[in-house]
Amino acid sequence: MCVFYAGKHDRPPIVFAIKRIEVTEKLITPTVVSDSYEVSITVDCAVFGFHEGVLKVLLVKRSIAPYKDHWLLPGGIMEKDQTLEEAVNQVLYHLTGMSDIHQEQVKIYSKVDRHPAKRVVTVCFYALVKPENHPVIAKNHISEVAWFPINEPLPSLAFDHATLFSDAHETLKQNLKRRLLFGELLADAFTLKELQDLYESILNEQLDRRNFRKKMMQLDLLEATGEKKIGVRGGPELYRIKKQSRS
Repeated sequence: MCVFYAGKHDRPPIVFAIKRIEVTEKLITPTVVSDSYEVSITVDCAVFGFHEGVLKVLLVKRSIAPYKDHWLLPGGIMEKDQTLEEAVNQVLYHLTGMSDIHQEQVKIYSKVDRHPAKRVVTVCFYALVKPENHPVIAKNHISEVAWFPINEPLPSLAFDHATLFSDAHETLKQNLKRRLLFGELLADAFTLKELQDLYESILNEQLDRRNFRKKMMQLDLLEATGEKKIGVRGGPELYRIKKQSRS
């Protein structure tokens, strides 16, 4: 009990009764439960090549489960000491034996059910090659390699590679509208018809011949080689990309 006097002593004191309360506090340590799992990071690449007047994509046939004997885009696992670019370069080198292939990143795919057996996140790229300069080779878990025209129905693709291909093609189309890309797909010397065929194949639409040629000339990207294409009716003039346009 505590007694307090309120100023003058002639007033009655104010009395407080303080009850002692004992609190027993139990220390609780929170436990965080976390699922531990491994995530594989892979790279897949839509390899485009222009051959016989048609844009084609390179597909490989898988020789192991899951999706054995299904076609898909070439790809592989990114090793712990690799960058994404190094990983896709390795995939392309194993396929073609070349290491100077033009490539660009498309998108990251991370749906939890992409792979039926484990968690796999993939980064998709597209690459541009000249098929006549890049003979392809089947290695490792690949039983077959083949080029397919992109504007014709493709075989059923494993995993979500139909989406990867579609996104890669769309990215290529958008990039073609913004900057110079055809030098990676055409021969060093080409006709204006071959150039228009390439554009039409990538965009999947017909272009007016006169307007297309006028636009190409206005861009000031091309120069005549002074030579004509042999073995073609009319001997059309050959062009090449100006050196300053390549830089």
